[in-house]
Amino acid sequence: MTFSLTSLIVDAADPESEGSFWHRLLGGSVTRTATHHFLRSDGFPVLVIQRVPGHVMPQWPDGASQQMHFDLATDDMESADTRVLAAGGRRLRPVGDVTDREGARVYASPAGHPFCVRPS
Repeated sequence: MTFSLTSLIVDAADPESEGSFWHRLLGGSVTRTATHHFLRSDGFPVLVIQRVPGHVMPQWPDGASQQMHFDLATDDMESADTRVLAAGGRRLRPVGDVTDREGARVYASPAGHPFCVRPS
């Protein structure tokens, strides 16, 4: 018996904003329902943004734990930084405040979900 990863589920109070962010960042196609956005993009499992009334933005990295986060790889860190910010993301740490040996930059999506962009 084996498993395969078919989707990642992301909670958000506003799935339109969160789904639009990931769509602008990763491309692909989006299917919308009243409570979910399904993003299909080559190279990724289906990303499902689900409406969760009362979802609050995580306080990470200020000490609160996180349930999961995304790591993305790129061959152009500066262009990736521009794209993340233009899509609606925000830096959680200033550029140059690198906390790992791989040179990752830490961001948050509009709903506050942290993710890293690393050099490939």
